[in-house]
Amino acid sequence: MIGVETQEVERKGRLILKILNDSQEPLGARVIARRLKDHGVYLGERAVRYHLKLMDERGLTRLVGRDGRLITELGVEELGNALVRDKVGFAITRIELLAFRTDFDWEKRTGTIPVNVSLFPKNKFEKAVQVMKPVFAAGICVSDLVAVSHEGEQLGDLIVPAGKIGLATVCSIVMNGTLLKAGVPMDSRFGGILQIRNHEPFRFVELIHYGGSSLDPSEVFIRARMTSVRETARTGNGKMLANFREIPALCRPIAENVVAKLKEAGLGGLMVMGNTSEPVCEIPVEVNRIGMIFTGGLNPVAAAEEAGIEAENYAMSTVMEYQKLKKFQEVMN
Repeated sequence: MIGVETQEVERKGRLILKILNDSQEPLGARVIARRLKDHGVYLGERAVRYHLKLMDERGLTRLVGRDGRLITELGVEELGNALVRDKVGFAITRIELLAFRTDFDWEKRTGTIPVNVSLFPKNKFEKAVQVMKPVFAAGICVSDLVAVSHEGEQLGDLIVPAGKIGLATVCSIVMNGTLLKAGVPMDSRFGGILQIRNHEPFRFVELIHYGGSSLDPSEVFIRARMTSVRETARTGNGKMLANFREIPALCRPIAENVVAKLKEAGLGGLMVMGNTSEPVCEIPVEVNRIGMIFTGGLNPVAAAEEAGIEAENYAMSTVMEYQKLKKFQEVMN
């Protein structure tokens, strides 16, 4: 029993370290307690201070001012060496968390939607914009709605660090969250590389299951330079980021309505909705279920990577107010 309790204390401690690591400024117990709730952990301020005291003693955090804390280099190292079992399945956990936090109302055009955040070097951002323009124009994205922030400014929960410009792109989890609110359960199976032929989805050539990955598959594929998004946008033939999901066949009418409403709001990214129990792009589908393929939200960023412009990507990272997003062409002109 003591071992279980010790593991639970360590798990909460690592989550607090992650929250501190994601912040560019000192955080107090009250703010940390509030952010822990977003991860499904409910600790009062007193309990958070207890964990911070333990981490101070271990040299993982340091006190700044009266109540603020910053993560130390040792804390960053400890976070990187987190237990493997805590990392496995992290991607699917993030999907479920962001789907739950999505509360977009398509009638009022208000509420939060999930986004990816990419951090570009300031001196390379203009070049990245020029590379991404044809990708957005070709619709190889979940949405052409974006947000741009400069150093010290926020994108959702993230603060843009010095020397960077942050770009928020809409994540396909917006469909998970909106369907969830409509009573439709969605099974997110994997992210992959989808081959496009003559402007049509052909087959998946690579895939990573969300349930067995600590990273969003898109991040992995972008780092490995496995896409040809620019070629896809230019010729209609190539390889792009995409996601595969399933819903119960009985929910099809509701799903079609949600897809239509989101499309009216400039959101969605649905490429294919299959037939009941039938394979989609050579991927088998469970009995009495429907397979769906969605465009990966980081495809424009993958195009920039193909052009040699590296970005620090935080896929499935946070949520933003829909009304704070603007069309890519409007923001970049």
